[in-house]
Amino acid sequence: MKLIKHIKMLLLPALFALSLPVLAMNLQQAMAALGQAKAQGLVGEQANGYLGAVQNDANTADIVKLINDARRAEYSRLAQQNNIAVADVEAMAGKKALERTSAGHYILLDGNWVKKP
Repeated sequence: MKLIKHIKMLLLPALFALSLPVLAMNLQQAMAALGQAKAQGLVGEQANGYLGAVQNDANTADIVKLINDARRAEYSRLAQQNNIAVADVEAMAGKKALERTSAGHYILLDGNWVKKP
């Protein structure tokens, strides 16, 4: 009986650890997942220079947040370096992102997600 109780005491923490959600992804993992997320129609590009979630789930939200945080930091750096407004950098980046988006991937136009022709 003591052996069973001891085994249960050892297994409970392990089972608890397995039941916890998977740790959030890092930027490198988000960048690696971006192409597939775009191809699956989960994320799309916006004219403001940032990604948007076409379909919401935890993984998609992580990808969007991590990449947008990195983009925001880079836009701020570029704006400061070139003595221009961050909004101007965002607009230029958004225009390029929309132009570079592959056919069949989502872009946000007039508040609606549409597949780029």
